[in-house]
Amino acid sequence: MVATRVPWWKGAHGEWYVVGQVALIALVFFGPRTVLGWPVRALPYPQLCAAVGGGMFILGTLLLLAGLIRLGRNLTPLPYPKDHAPLIESGPYALLRHPMYGGGIAMAFGWALFVNCWLTVCYAALLFTFLDVKSRREERWLAEKFAGYAGYQRRVRKLIPFLY
Repeated sequence: MVATRVPWWKGAHGEWYVVGQVALIALVFFGPRTVLGWPVRALPYPQLCAAVGGGMFILGTLLLLAGLIRLGRNLTPLPYPKDHAPLIESGPYALLRHPMYGGGIAMAFGWALFVNCWLTVCYAALLFTFLDVKSRREERWLAEKFAGYAGYQRRVRKLIPFLY
């Protein structure tokens, strides 16, 4: 019997999650800052927002890069894990189960605060929701592949250190 390969566009390994993620990231950083010509609505305390947002963006970038580096050759853009990849629980993965997603979320909210725009905060919230859904699917695949994944889930937060 010959195994048939599912075309990429059917999303057997989460390809459409990647497409959605890229679109939402583009929306956060390059999307409109106003709706239908309405005036841009600024957040209160613009200097504080810029400072906090800049810090969140830097910390998010560092977390995302640490996750990328720690995965090394096991890195894949797809949420489906590579066949021979080990479960990594050290480095940034001891802090979060999905440090690259968590870093991206911090970057998105940091950017929204830095540009001081309520609409960009909404885009960042959409990205957060999307990455939460994507991570749930990814975790089902990881739990199927790794016997110890349930214990790892109990010990380590998913997307936000110490909170979620």
